[in-house]
Amino acid sequence: MEKKHEHQKLDFRSGCSLNRLENLINVFDEYDRHEFDDQMAMEVHIMKEHIFNILGDVQKLDNKLPVANEYLLLSGSARDGTLDIEIESPSELTRGNDFDLDYTLFVPVLKLHDRNQPVVLDMRHSIPCHSWISLKLFDDATVSRWEPCCKTVEKENETGHFLSPPKVCDWFHEALVKVSEDLKENVKRGQPRITTVQQSGVATTIILASGGTRIMYDLVPVVSFRGWPAVAMGWLSENHFWDGIIPEEEVITGFHLVPACSLVGDKEMEWRLSFARSEVQLKRFIPMPFMKTFYAFKAIMNRALGRYNKIMKPYILRGLLLWACDRVKIQYLANEDIVAECLLGLIDDTLQCLLSRSCPNYFIPQYNMIGHLDDQTVLKLCQVVLMVRSDPAEHVRNAVDQVKAARDLTEAYHNQQMERKSTKSSSENGMSQSNVEMNSRQELDLAEKMRRLVDSNPGKSISVFLNPDDNSQPHFRIDGKFF
Repeated sequence: MEKKHEHQKLDFRSGCSLNRLENLINVFDEYDRHEFDDQMAMEVHIMKEHIFNILGDVQKLDNKLPVANEYLLLSGSARDGTLDIEIESPSELTRGNDFDLDYTLFVPVLKLHDRNQPVVLDMRHSIPCHSWISLKLFDDATVSRWEPCCKTVEKENETGHFLSPPKVCDWFHEALVKVSEDLKENVKRGQPRITTVQQSGVATTIILASGGTRIMYDLVPVVSFRGWPAVAMGWLSENHFWDGIIPEEEVITGFHLVPACSLVGDKEMEWRLSFARSEVQLKRFIPMPFMKTFYAFKAIMNRALGRYNKIMKPYILRGLLLWACDRVKIQYLANEDIVAECLLGLIDDTLQCLLSRSCPNYFIPQYNMIGHLDDQTVLKLCQVVLMVRSDPAEHVRNAVDQVKAARDLTEAYHNQQMERKSTKSSSENGMSQSNVEMNSRQELDLAEKMRRLVDSNPGKSISVFLNPDDNSQPHFRIDGKFF
């Protein structure tokens, strides 16, 4: 009887083993995922509280920020694709060397949270997904505070004050620098150290260190809205992967305007709509196997497209993730056995969106995020994606090496800090013990001297005076004489 040979599953396009690719994705996930022990969890909490305290101090500078604010904390840096902004040159700050965890923090500079007030945006001068912000929506006191960060437009015998993204970002950065410098000069015991404050495009990057952990925060000034904009109402009528899983009212609780401009807009006045709050809600219902695949996909594509990230922004990859969830059955994406196939599918989706020159914003599909690309640029980007597709396992292996090296550096830094803390603690304990012994000897000497004075001066008044600046040299007074 002829024995049947079991054939390993292969990817037809690249010839790589799907089993090997799956193993590499799982290894990447193990190194990429952060498991907080109690010590690290405490340090992360301390630094989160400190960054909010810093923002509280910014509010006290000139009362521009709302007193009662609502921040949105997103996992990953602003350059990592957490939001759709213009990417500056590659950062010199790297995971492992400079920080261990990274977050994006939305800081509302203005809030429109009255649910009875309709969401009104001035989109007359912008393409879809963009808007101007008129201070007409706010009271006179708010207009007065923010007028220096506005651009004034005279139109039809009417003066309009429109909030200017560059001016807001510059004010925000300068305020954070001032507060950070004051905190560095007045460091309190147990307070996290501020190691870096720098402007990173529209964000201000602050790195905090506490114990053996370092966190990089990208702080972005935004305008916060409750409700849902009319321009995105059409999206709600379409079929989505989250239908029947999460109530619609939880998805459309609010949105933000972030400081970003279209290629044809006025950079001094145009903002971009961001639905990061909704993305946080939706992400909870994307199956973990597919999210694991996405993180590996994002790592290899960001690495491969690094020199083109101003053109093919990392946020586009997040759009591909959400569209894939709508297109493919969610039960299929929850299967642990097809992570390799899903990775190849996401790479193919990237190539398809380039070839068709179409990558719609998930919430406002009429806004094509890559519609402006010319033929030559599309060709270069396609060549990069085809290079990844021709050997996906090698690119995942490189991503594994990179994330492993970062974790090794993080562990080395943590151990170094813990050793330094232990040495300092031992030294302080030793000094404390030495001081106790020295003080005890001084007290015995003083007692012996007092005894002799009392014995040799019977019936006389004896007093002891200690100099608070030098208590090692006591002075005695016997009746009216000092010794």
